[in-house]
Amino acid sequence: MNMPRPFSVMTKPIGPRCNIDCKYCYYLEKEKLFPSEKKFRMSDDVLESYIRQLIETSVETGVREVPFAWQGGEPTMLGVDYFRKIVNLQKEYTPNGVTVSNAFQTNGILLDDEWGQFLHDNRFLIGLSIDGPKKIHDKYRVDRAGRPTFEKVMKGLEVLQRHNVEHNSLTTVHRANGGKGKEIYKFLKGLGMEFLQFIPIAERSSPEGGLASAPQVDMDPGNTVTEWSVSPKVYGKFLCDIFDTWFKSDIGQTYVQYFDVQLGLWLGGPSSLCVFAETCGNALAVEHDGSLYSCDHYVYPKYRLGKITETPMRDMVWTDQQLAFGEDKRGGLTSQCQSCEFKFACNGGCPKQRFAVNKQGESNHNYFCESYTMFFQHCGPRMQAMANAVRSNQQAWTASPMMVKRAQKN
Repeated sequence: MNMPRPFSVMTKPIGPRCNIDCKYCYYLEKEKLFPSEKKFRMSDDVLESYIRQLIETSVETGVREVPFAWQGGEPTMLGVDYFRKIVNLQKEYTPNGVTVSNAFQTNGILLDDEWGQFLHDNRFLIGLSIDGPKKIHDKYRVDRAGRPTFEKVMKGLEVLQRHNVEHNSLTTVHRANGGKGKEIYKFLKGLGMEFLQFIPIAERSSPEGGLASAPQVDMDPGNTVTEWSVSPKVYGKFLCDIFDTWFKSDIGQTYVQYFDVQLGLWLGGPSSLCVFAETCGNALAVEHDGSLYSCDHYVYPKYRLGKITETPMRDMVWTDQQLAFGEDKRGGLTSQCQSCEFKFACNGGCPKQRFAVNKQGESNHNYFCESYTMFFQHCGPRMQAMANAVRSNQQAWTASPMMVKRAQKN
């Protein structure tokens, strides 16, 4: 086994089950991995084992705060009492001098005052999924009957705000909203969002139906980009438009994850997000049955490391197999990536999205290469100026307080 290194796990306590049917969701089809499953609920014994092992294994790396990230599917479908049980188990297994934190991603539809009070009292950080104003949001984010969800999400947001629950927004960038960067940004700001995450959608369909598995082999002529995927050029302009708007008046007031991560890289530090890190493999996923996978985007049989109730977590997260999975990201760069002036800020992007062919005809090139290059060329000078200002401790230029600490270490 290799030396312990910090890691995180995306937890799927309800598996792929969800109360809505987002047309672009890559995870709903994971139900096919469990053909005999009917309940899709992490059992009490698996849940207890997972909480105990994540705390114990994390502490081995020297961390003093263990993060728990709950996702799905839709985790609120499990009910408040399920998460009360989680909090009690965390208290039971957390040693002195160590703390835990909890975050989960939700569509917000099931949030009510009981949820709001619980989330506030237990200091949960909530990511609320919202794709923009009503017409844009309801294009793909509909319930299982095809009905719009926007109004219900707004009621969920009201719950979070009324109970002073810490929250941020997660917006997927797709065919319907990719050309509306400024509109989306101003809308989210108008809702009171102070921290924004933007996740581009890029999936390929397989000839057999459903989505192509990872890696989505670019040389397979049967694989085609889905109709809802955002184009590289549109996504690049989306980022540039938001940056221009943010740069004028919102530095230090509104935090955009993409800009925070990039500022850290322009400061010369490592990426705080796996997408732009040199290697990956430190962000795993655990399914409701206790199966541990190499990554949330690689929940396929080939990347299943084992089951935590059969093999200790510490014997899976640092294996040669997982280390090789992470190193393949750096080793698989195309020649265009290796010679690129912006390699330090991109590192080839997420391996799952390396299904394009580059200028030299090489496969394994990132679909969003054009997007990233557009952003770096358009925003790079200002990003470098902010990095220089942070090094000089000119706080007015700081995009995020954590970047000041990072600059002082470098």
